[in-house]
Amino acid sequence: MTITKQQNGTALTLALEGRLDTVTSPELEAELKNSLNGVDSLILDFSKLDYISSAGLRVLLSAHKQMRGKDGMKVINVNEIVQEVFDVTGFADILTIE
Repeated sequence: MTITKQQNGTALTLALEGRLDTVTSPELEAELKNSLNGVDSLILDFSKLDYISSAGLRVLLSAHKQMRGKDGMKVINVNEIVQEVFDVTGFADILTIE
């Protein structure tokens, strides 16, 4: 998985490419841990994300909790496969998806 980071003031955008699974989720978790200090708005761009597993969902839930009380977190450019995972697991009701 490739993570591209773009920060604009207190807004952080992370674009993910590839698969977010058991092998790669620690990479995203580490990036979030190192990057969220001072961030009020988090955008996750999934336009090039092919797949997400339960391990990836756990990292998203953790980030969502961290961003509560701030401007929040949103997920953008979700493909049909990832959206189906969000729908089946109930994450579509928890996350802000555009």
